[in-house]
Amino acid sequence: MSKSSKSIDELFDEYVEIANTMPTQTADNMLIAYGFFKQATVGDNRERRPSESSNVVQTFKHDAWKRLSGMSKDEAKKKYIEQIKAMIELSKEEGRL
Repeated sequence: MSKSSKSIDELFDEYVEIANTMPTQTADNMLIAYGFFKQATVGDNRERRPSESSNVVQTFKHDAWKRLSGMSKDEAKKKYIEQIKAMIELSKEEGRL
């Protein structure tokens, strides 16, 4: 089966697996990918924003996902795949992949 005939769900699952084996990425790139992943798998973020005394990483993750409110799950899957592809290219350029 060629990549073009795979469904968006199949491609998304494939790129989730690829992302899990990639070299460490910048925090910004990881937050972008996280937001798209959560929007693609859960939908709009309806969780309360962590309080100021909580872990700052959780607040950043919440905000990255919240910014995508209203985006369809399929659109988020497409954007996630694009983000992972961009991170792969950057890793290759930097000689880390």
